[in-house]
Formats: sequence, structure tokens, C-alpha cells
Amino acid sequence: MSFKEIRNQPLQAISFKLMKQIDYHAIKNYDLPIELMMENARYHLAKVCAATARKSDKILIGIGKGNNGGGGLVAARRLLAWGYQVYIDVLEDELSELTALQFNRAVAFGATIKYIDHPDIFIDAYFGFSQRFPLPEVYIKRINQINAAKVPIISLDVPTGLSENFEAKHPFIHADTVVSLAYPKKVLYHPDLKARLILADIGIPAAAFNDFGISYQFPFDSNGILQL
Repeated sequence: MSFKEIRNQPLQAISFKLMKQIDYHAIKNYDLPIELMMENARYHLAKVCAATARKSDKILIGIGKGNNGGGGLVAARRLLAWGYQVYIDVLEDELSELTALQFNRAVAFGATIKYIDHPDIFIDAYFGFSQRFPLPEVYIKRINQINAAKVPIISLDVPTGLSENFEAKHPFIHADTVVSLAYPKKVLYHPDLKARLILADIGIPAAAFNDFGISYQFPFDSNGILQL
């Protein structure tokens, strides 16, 4: 799959804090529910994964308890429906209500709940822009395991462990591809991140960004994906 390519500079990117505000603004003022944004974004995530995956590949998806984890589960369901082998890595017992719903759906579609040591592709959906530092030790251990596995890694929105504070030296997942959502985040221009950056349309209208004085510069077509 080829993606329309545009040139984007770090100064056009926004902070986690501002993205959260725009997210909530779109939910409240444009009647755009979280579940719909989750479905939109993770469909694109599944497409990016499927563009390089073989049906024989074992795809491992790491999910967290929040919305990013729910998104990973939507991608799992999509990939399963397309005939791929999907394994789910869950590191916490308590999932949010919406993520638990997506978990049950993924299981119904045939997801295997198991961490595997040698996946062919890993999708990082542990945390999005709501991650707080330091991360729990169980996630730090998993970050080190995934990085050591030397497999292709796709991170959803933001690689787990990557901090907006470029001076901080937290361990993070060294993604090969990042599928960022709605608008590029400043963290994606971290000097230690060498990933291909892809922007996915999740349905937030340009007007929602305009309400915050941000000119929306990303011309999505029907494909809904841009390469930055």
C-alpha cells in the first residue's frame, strides 16, 4: 500500500496537552464519540499492518487498559477478520469499560490471549498520549523484551515510553512505524526516534482544530492516511 506523502516540520506539531483538549472538544461540540474515533483510527492501523504482513505471520499486539489499548483490540478484530493470526499481550487486569468491550469482541473473533517470544510483527498499543512517567515496571520489562526481539514494530499514536521531555532518558519502544492520530505530536520529532511517521484520519473535523487557532494542513483523501 502506498500513502500520499506530505512534508511536515516539527513546528507544525502539537503537544499532548493540546491534543487532549481538541479530542474532548470534538467529543463535546461535534458529537464525535470516542468509540467511533477508536474504530476509525484502528481500522487505519490494521491497514498499515496488513500492507506488509503475510497471512502466515504471527502478529502480537500489546494493549494497555485505556483507549489506546482499546484501539489495539479494534485493529486485532480487523486483522482477524482478514485472516491473520493475532495474539494479545495484556499486562494489567483492570481494563477500562470500553477497552474491556473491545477485548471481548477481539476474543470472539478468535484472538489468542498470550505473549509470544518471536512474533513476526509487533503492534504497540500499550499507551497513547496519556502515558505518565515513570511507567510501571511491568511495562519497562516488556519494552526491553520487545526491543531485544528485533521484529518490525508499529506503534499506535506514540511509542510506549517516549517522553515529550527530550532530555529524559526513559526506555521506550523503538518503533519502525508510528501511526499517529489526527495531528502530528511534537514527541514524534524526538531525536532518538527513527520511525516512519504516518498520520491517520480519525474523523475530527478541521473546524475543531480551527477553534483552537490551528490551521489544519493535512489533506486526507478517501484513503485516510498520509505519510509525513
